[in-house]
Amino acid sequence: MQALQMKLAAYISKYLELWDFYGVIHVIRKGEVLFENAYGYASIEFGIQNSINSCFSIASMSKQFTAFAIMLLHEKNMLDIHKPAQLYLPADMKIDKSITVHHLLSHTSGLYNFYNFENDFFAGYNRMEYSQKDFYQQYINKKPTRPPGTAFDYNNSNYNLLAWIIEHVSGQKYEDYIRNNIFLPLKMMNSEVDDGCKPIKNRSFNYVKNMDANIKAPYHNEKFSIGAGAIVSNCDDLYKWYTCLRDRKILSPQTYTRFFRENSNNYCYGLEHHQVYGTDRYSHGGDHLGVSTYMQDYFDEDMCIIILSNNETIDQYRLGNAISDMVHQLDVELPTKHEEFPCNEEKLKEYCGTYLQDKIQVELINGILYFTRYSGNLHIEIYPVGEGKFVRRHSDQIHPYSMTENEDGQMTFFGYAKDTSASK
Repeated sequence: MQALQMKLAAYISKYLELWDFYGVIHVIRKGEVLFENAYGYASIEFGIQNSINSCFSIASMSKQFTAFAIMLLHEKNMLDIHKPAQLYLPADMKIDKSITVHHLLSHTSGLYNFYNFENDFFAGYNRMEYSQKDFYQQYINKKPTRPPGTAFDYNNSNYNLLAWIIEHVSGQKYEDYIRNNIFLPLKMMNSEVDDGCKPIKNRSFNYVKNMDANIKAPYHNEKFSIGAGAIVSNCDDLYKWYTCLRDRKILSPQTYTRFFRENSNNYCYGLEHHQVYGTDRYSHGGDHLGVSTYMQDYFDEDMCIIILSNNETIDQYRLGNAISDMVHQLDVELPTKHEEFPCNEEKLKEYCGTYLQDKIQVELINGILYFTRYSGNLHIEIYPVGEGKFVRRHSDQIHPYSMTENEDGQMTFFGYAKDTSASK
């Protein structure tokens, strides 16, 4: 036990020497804490450090709570997950009748996925005042891109719709239903659904790097995330949630069997399932502006790993998997950064330009290359690690970005050709 604790502490310390991590790490097995610590700032402005009790946005880790709430309604015969989802939506917010609630839960609905560079959702629409009906009309009320049930496509629209189903069927606001039926019964008193307005006690604010400075994460209206994200919680509450799932509380054994059943692409309902180390692992991560989260549950071994962060410097999946490997007595290589590839300024200039107006731009400023987002308001420093390969300077990035010439000799980035008519 002590040897494992020391091993975990040594690795995590070495890893965090490389990255300016803000957040908490909590590892507990059979009721014994193997590791817990807090790092960085909850508020740079007020000089408040994170503590193990700090509350963080958990981003897409929220989906398991939405899925669980749907299963509660299913168990109470207030809806049937195998019936068309449109039966449980308001009359003016219908979707294709072939899409079932199950398809939404399992990300197999085939609905249009608006999380891409071309759409003006990020840094545009999601900064506006929230209107559920307008959001539905502009981004969700579109012809499905493929027949439901034929392919896995991770799509936040599915879980936005599930939140609206919860509201329509229960007659309660999403946040009230989650609080009354999950948070309060489990005594998760530090957990809230963030609507972007209410003050949340012990909340850590989200930060990103602009050039080499820490700044507030770009603003977005959190109401657009409800159902797919938007929950704020802390380690203590998430461990209570873990014990709920471990001990099969609230739901019946039959409903739990369906909740945990694997569908396409290792996805259950709001959780991923993998067979590792000869046992079952249920997990989910969260990535958003200034948010990096990850939680792994090993119910048979009675262990969970929680990583919550209010900046974007770590790869929480790499760190979480390394921790899990060490707990399972596997050797783990010490963390390193990508070695910088020599590249002179003239060569770097070849990569500069606009690849997608106001969304993807590469600039060379004072000899440093930046991937520029949000109409030039966020500068993410990148450096070469090979011919046409780049990684972020201030974040742990396993897979480098690729900037290469296409068959027409045009430089491409994220599949978009550089606009040679745009001014540099």
